[in-house]
Amino acid sequence: MPLVTQWTGREVKALREAARLTLMEFAAKLGVSDRIVSRWERDGFEGIPRMVNQAALDTLLATSDPDVHGRFIGLLSVNDVVPRQLIEPADVPVVSGQYVKHPRDGKLMTQVPEGIFLSGDDDEPIWVDEFYIDTFPTTNADWARFCAATGSRPPKHWEGGRCPKSLYDHPVVEVSWKDATAYAEWAGKTLPTAEQWEKAARGTTGAVYPWGNQKTAAKCNVRETGIDRTTSVSRYHSGVSPYGVYDMVGNVWEWLSTPETPGRYELKGSAFTSPLFRGAPSSFNSADDFMQDDDTGFRCVASPDQMPAQES
Repeated sequence: MPLVTQWTGREVKALREAARLTLMEFAAKLGVSDRIVSRWERDGFEGIPRMVNQAALDTLLATSDPDVHGRFIGLLSVNDVVPRQLIEPADVPVVSGQYVKHPRDGKLMTQVPEGIFLSGDDDEPIWVDEFYIDTFPTTNADWARFCAATGSRPPKHWEGGRCPKSLYDHPVVEVSWKDATAYAEWAGKTLPTAEQWEKAARGTTGAVYPWGNQKTAAKCNVRETGIDRTTSVSRYHSGVSPYGVYDMVGNVWEWLSTPETPGRYELKGSAFTSPLFRGAPSSFNSADDFMQDDDTGFRCVASPDQMPAQES
């Protein structure tokens, strides 16, 4: 699938024509007026959509079928002119992990092989054993199943104790570290250590962000994106980590098992409330284990012996 580092009017027009949509049809899919789309296209390389629109364009391209992808690349490659913003798949970090469903909670998990990665602001070499990490943060739907199985309390913002259907695939929030740990224990998993989480997010080579070193807020749900709420955990296809893990920057902060002091634990990833720079996987944050906030959730990890046997 082709990826775009920054959308301009030229790329917008190419995608609309590749999808064979009218201005009004295309605008409706993006949630903007046809006049805005027309202005972007008219301004060409100078027509830069807002961050929230960049994210919507990312999603529209990612969910289009292969024929649209092919026409899109072709339109941007007319007269053998290499598109300025286009990155071909060969330039994207290789997803080297393997996906498998966990036997207890059914969540898709990603394999992170054993080995050294460059950790922290100083890129210190650190060894981490093989592990599996949830491909997506724990969602409201996941939490609802946990509540039904254990009688645990629903988050405070669920009216009548029921999650709105529109939030099923959004990350669960308003869960404390103790809540997150209880889910992990029920699922036969644990919360990630700081080192596990950082390796899964940035890979082995010391990249600043999961997608590389570019400060591209359109690849995640952070303050600059302008959405100001949680989003679907599978929305940002172009922001995945080298192992194919989603939402490692933005959307919600994620609880870790690594303590800072007794009763206080590390968090990583930043949230829709945070500026992009706070989402760098090497960044540090922590909170008391009883903290419950509308921008904080979690995901889990599992050791190889907690996973189904893989076919050779």
